Amino acid sequence: MKVVILAGGFGTRISEESQLIPKPMIEIGGRPILWHIMKEYAHFGFKDFIICAGYKQHVIKEYFADYVLHNSDVTFDFRGEVRIKVHNNFSEDWKVTVIDTGYSTLTGGRVKKIQPYINEENFLLTYGDGVSDVDINALIKFHKEHGKICTLTAVKPDSRFGYLDFDGDKVLAFREKSKEDVGYINAGYMVLNKKVFDYITGDFMLEQEPMKNLTRDGEVMAYRHGGFWYCMDTLRDKMKLEEMWQNGAPWKVWD
Repeated sequence: MKVVILAGGFGTRISEESQLIPKPMIEIGGRPILWHIMKEYAHFGFKDFIICAGYKQHVIKEYFADYVLHNSDVTFDFRGEVRIKVHNNFSEDWKVTVIDTGYSTLTGGRVKKIQPYINEENFLLTYGDGVSDVDINALIKFHKEHGKICTLTAVKPDSRFGYLDFDGDKVLAFREKSKEDVGYINAGYMVLNKKVFDYITGDFMLEQEPMKNLTRDGEVMAYRHGGFWYCMDTLRDKMKLEEMWQNGAPWKVWD
């Protein structure tokens, strides 16, 4: 089953870094967050990736073009005809297809553009800025059991703000906002039947017309994930993820 990753947006809320590179290429622990996402899928045996690139797509292509070189021991022999010998290849056993889906294309339009590359009944789809420890095999099992077109992973995100408890206008207490206080959101990590392409009739946000129409037709199911999920939306988020990486990285399910 192919893994499709949306990696073409501008990342305007983390422009301190995304002005130079695509948001999914921003590094956590010395590796792009895109790599972290791919490592999780690969851990569960899904190693055939389609990257929906756009903004500064050449950066993603160049990263994978040089991947073996940067992750191996190499001899460069400049005597006579230049020869390059790879001694130890520490790169991944992945297949990576990078598709330029357009500079300013919306998420639904990007998914539509990779339709020719989907030759199986179902495929996996996620965003290029969120890491999780979701069990991909359990997610797929849930999707196949209900038989609908779309399964999304639903999570309750941690709040960045505390709550005030009132009695009228009198403040009774300051407290941390718990997950019980907030609703579920779509965290990505989706499984989609190829029938989803019939719902993408133009360059829409995937979360707007396509998902709304799928929901209207009763074709969207939620896999509730109570484990770890975190989205890198701002520089503060990047710093938080970097801190987590240095202290065990709860999304690191691989060895």
